[in-house]
Amino acid sequence: MKKLFLVLAMSSLAVVVADAAEQDTVNRCAAIISQFQQMPEKAIPRDVLRRAKGLAIMSVVKAGFIFSAKGGQGVVIARTPRGWSGPSFIATGGGGWGLQAGAQVTDFVIVLNNDAAVQAFSRGGNVTIGVDVSAAAGPVGRTAAGAVMPTAAVYTYSRSKGLFVGVSLEGAVVGTQRQSNFNYYGGPVRADSILSGVTKAPRGAAPLRRALGP
Repeated sequence: MKKLFLVLAMSSLAVVVADAAEQDTVNRCAAIISQFQQMPEKAIPRDVLRRAKGLAIMSVVKAGFIFSAKGGQGVVIARTPRGWSGPSFIATGGGGWGLQAGAQVTDFVIVLNNDAAVQAFSRGGNVTIGVDVSAAAGPVGRTAAGAVMPTAAVYTYSRSKGLFVGVSLEGAVVGTQRQSNFNYYGGPVRADSILSGVTKAPRGAAPLRRALGP
């Protein structure tokens, strides 16, 4: 019975993710960045963004009644000598068990602080936050200590709506979505080719790249 409920919950979330076209995902990620920059007290410090080697941006849906499931989709984008790369699509998912009820949509921004973090997302496989890359909650506020050198490979930021609390990405597995990359770029393309800038960013990525600034 437990497995049946979990399968049904995960199936529902999969439909939500599958219904989102690739361009819709890119547009949503651009909106997430803009929303984070409009929160003066909780904004990602400019120095953190200025030093970032890349960012992973996702919306994650968590829902359940006793049994819970979560799933989300987004993109990772990297800084190259010629500006921001095109987006490489990523997704996460999982299930759980406990006395919980409700639904939550959480927007995540994961700041990639070094080249090793970008390389982890460039392999085209899965990245486990806190295992493959060290993670820490990022400093907040426009005047926060963003000038301090990063203490972890990635900084995580979240913005939540709904009934669940205590959201964390620690232990989350984030995987490259090869089919979404194929669809968006019109053919087979590797994540490392996208994030290195070898593969040219499509015109549809322009709003996201503008939102990130120089």
